[in-house]
Amino acid sequence: MPYPGPPVESRTRRMLQPVWSAFVDLIYPRLCSVCHVPLGDEASGYFCRTCEDALPLVESPYCKVCGEVYDGAFTHAFRCMNCDGRKLAFEFAVAACRAEEAVRELVHQFKYERRLHLRGVLATLLLRTLEEPRLAQENLADWLLVPVPLHRSREMDREFNQSWELCLRLSQLTGIPAANVLVRIRETDSQANLDRDERLRNLRGAFALRQSRFWQKISSTQGRRILLVDDVFTTGATTSECARILRREGGAEKVVVITVARG
Repeated sequence: MPYPGPPVESRTRRMLQPVWSAFVDLIYPRLCSVCHVPLGDEASGYFCRTCEDALPLVESPYCKVCGEVYDGAFTHAFRCMNCDGRKLAFEFAVAACRAEEAVRELVHQFKYERRLHLRGVLATLLLRTLEEPRLAQENLADWLLVPVPLHRSREMDREFNQSWELCLRLSQLTGIPAANVLVRIRETDSQANLDRDERLRNLRGAFALRQSRFWQKISSTQGRRILLVDDVFTTGATTSECARILRREGGAEKVVVITVARG
């Protein structure tokens, strides 16, 4: 395991946990997060066996930089056409699933319908990214989880930042520390109708390091290795700009992007 795991629970808590879980399951039976059928005792996660087998997982081969999945047989690491000629500030990006079917719907419900209970489901999927060979060989206990920030107006409207919620839950699951060290200081135009270069220019000056206050100390990123967390990776423009700030202004040694889904 490349990370320390959740905090060790007290002996009393370990003894009472099965009783409490059985009581909660009696009042609120566990249901599959996708099809909502009751989960049997053999199910340890959030999905029934059928829905878990149908998850659109990201599997090799995929681009070694942006994680885009390709059909076909590749016997070596490759860089896709979209990444050729691009100077991205992160080392590489890896996603747990493709943004299709049930995963796309779960992300949408969590992000836009304020179904915060789904953060556990999505964080469990996000945990799969740490099994990527390049991360599996790292001691991730020394790394730092950092969320992609929302602009203040959008976060107030949504009432939470989905990336920060995923960071917090993933930190609980892994023991990897999380810190909200970035801030979005400028709202940007929609990226939907912009080409690759226009997207990057549109985001310049949109992010900054969060400044410490006397009532709030911000974790230092100097010399740290960062896992930059977001819900969905699309073009990489946003995460690359965040990584640029973390490296150039924050002094981070390395930035790797992990997301629940790859768009």
